[in-house]
Amino acid sequence: MSDADPDAHLLGPGLLPTPFTADEIRRATGGGKTIRIEVENPDGTRTIRVNKFRETDAEGATLDRWTAGPTGIVDGEITSSRVAWTDLQRHAAFPSDRTVLSTEALDLPIGRVDCLRYDVRETPDAEPATFWFSVAHPGMPVRFETALDDGIQRTTVIAIEWG
Repeated sequence: MSDADPDAHLLGPGLLPTPFTADEIRRATGGGKTIRIEVENPDGTRTIRVNKFRETDAEGATLDRWTAGPTGIVDGEITSSRVAWTDLQRHAAFPSDRTVLSTEALDLPIGRVDCLRYDVRETPDAEPATFWFSVAHPGMPVRFETALDDGIQRTTVIAIEWG
């Protein structure tokens, strides 16, 4: 966590500090950014999702999302919505009583990255959902894994491009 005000990482009682503040996310994304995300399903199939930020300002951005086919061409509908930097920060505000925070380095398609790892359980007996946030890439996790009834779904950011 790098913002000068440590309280900017803490969004409320009972929550762990977030890996990034809204301002850090804004600075990393404010010029526009495209993120390609690979989703590996439990059955071995893979899907590419794309998030593209545009019309950025001090409060937020327009976020376009779509699925890309094997050739990288848009496959289906592009959805657009306005997102606030504070809402993006809030996505990583995990409950302190159900989350274990640690550090770990990962080798990913974007290179070797040092990460903050959050293992989050919905209930004490549940399998954790695991989120890795690269300290060098403010924003969404660079990898996350979720337990599903038929296995583990693994999602990895495969490229981050600034526009």
